Amino acid sequence: MITVATTMVSCNRNTVYDHYEHTPLTGWEKNDTLIFHMPAFAEGGEFTEELGLRISDNYPFTSVCIIVDNTIIPKDNALGAKTESDTITCSLFDSDGSIKGDGVSLFQYNYNIKDIPIEKGDSLEVRIRHNMKREILHGIADIGIKINH
Repeated sequence: MITVATTMVSCNRNTVYDHYEHTPLTGWEKNDTLIFHMPAFAEGGEFTEELGLRISDNYPFTSVCIIVDNTIIPKDNALGAKTESDTITCSLFDSDGSIKGDGVSLFQYNYNIKDIPIEKGDSLEVRIRHNMKREILHGIADIGIKINH
């Protein structure tokens, strides 16, 4: 019975935004912020935000720390924009050292960030940067944001 309910809920989810940005071939610098602009939402409600990573097999660490800044821009008052930051530590390998991601030469990872309440007509801007000790990260190919309703 629980399986049926879970399946029904997941079938009702609609993807309203799904976009990836490439990181530079020379490496993703700490001050290189990736920006995702979402236009006004056609309907309001609770939206689920997901982070997508595509990493090559030459990424040198077992995890990556990502800072996600979400700015909700109200339809009626751009000055009333509100920004919230989340820090996500993305584990890339399991306890025995096996890669958790799917793929062969590029590995895909997906991480739930949070649920975001958005009013009809509001827009959303997401800024992503890494928070690793190394200034330049090699091996991260793409970063993406997916929003489901």
